Amino acid sequence: MKKIIALVLVLVMSVLAASAMAETVKIGVFEPASGDNGAGGKQEVIGIEYAHSLTPTVEVDGTTYDVELVIVDNQSATDKAVSAAQELVDAGVSIVLGSYGSGVSMAGGEVFADAEIPAIGCSCTNPGVTSLCDYYWRVCYLDPFQGTVMANFARDEFGAKSAYVLSQLGDDYTTGLATYFSKAFEEMGGTVVSEQFTEGTSDYTAYLTNAINSGADIIFCPTSTTVAALLIDQAASMNVTLPMLAGDTWESSVILDAAKGTGLTICVSTFFDEKDESSPQASEFVQGFKAWLNANPDKKTNNGGNDIVAAVSALGYDAYMVAIEAIKAAGSIESTAIAEALPSVAITGVTGSISFNEIGDANKDMAYIKKANTETGAFDFVKTQTVAELAQ
Repeated sequence: MKKIIALVLVLVMSVLAASAMAETVKIGVFEPASGDNGAGGKQEVIGIEYAHSLTPTVEVDGTTYDVELVIVDNQSATDKAVSAAQELVDAGVSIVLGSYGSGVSMAGGEVFADAEIPAIGCSCTNPGVTSLCDYYWRVCYLDPFQGTVMANFARDEFGAKSAYVLSQLGDDYTTGLATYFSKAFEEMGGTVVSEQFTEGTSDYTAYLTNAINSGADIIFCPTSTTVAALLIDQAASMNVTLPMLAGDTWESSVILDAAKGTGLTICVSTFFDEKDESSPQASEFVQGFKAWLNANPDKKTNNGGNDIVAAVSALGYDAYMVAIEAIKAAGSIESTAIAEALPSVAITGVTGSISFNEIGDANKDMAYIKKANTETGAFDFVKTQTVAELAQ
């Protein structure tokens, strides 16, 4: 009799275990935790994790599924990104979020497309991420817009007629944004001197000297955060007075830490401003996210040791919420069904309204421009810029 009872208990536990497995949906998190973009990747991940803490389940056809985050490190490298993406496919994820960095997103996109698993980019801004992959969507604006925004800002804010543009050879994000900035700046009548450095470069003094000697009015340098910190440190030691402009990657605590105490002028374009109180959703997110960071020391460490709300964290949050809505809309946890449902998903996110065009890009048309306050170690809001304003 005891053997029968024991057998029944084993069978019941097996059924319960199987049931628990069947009621879990896996969302892949494809981000750098190391390499040149590790700092930004960590901030994007904590935005996703915060969203998950608020919405840890999703109901599909009357069944409540626990959401499991499967997080991999693509190491900020296109070659490592392929194996990291395959790791997510092998783990059986239904949808993927990420990555910080357009190059790794494009490298992983091929793997996700082959497996018919949809991916939602949070902050990857190069047009090729979606145009080259039918299984990629994104919740951020694109580099052609961002480059044009900063070209206009360089002219309007600093009266710039000449620009020195520095980018990394072979890096899709930096070369792409540099190209779009240069094109827009030249179309406005400006002149551009461009140079590229190779991966692994640590001494930028020659490039900074070239920028000064070129007679440029501003420096545009859309680099990784690792490179940015070196550029800022070396520019400060050289007493560079030219304004340094960059894109969204420079909206980071790494840049603030490097810039604090210097006399440099540093301005960036980005997706979100924690001080913008025009949106109830954004204000609620900022308050909740800060409280969550301060209650979780390890997450705060990944945010740079402070509770500043990076734009990529807000985008990570929105991407997760879009994924949840896509699963609901699909009425299934199957990746192909979710991919079919994604184009019609629309939400009011903390970074604004999110819907998708036919390519999979978010219908967004506004950027925030911020200036690094070298005394307080924070970003100060400068202005917003829309597509309509650029057309005027």
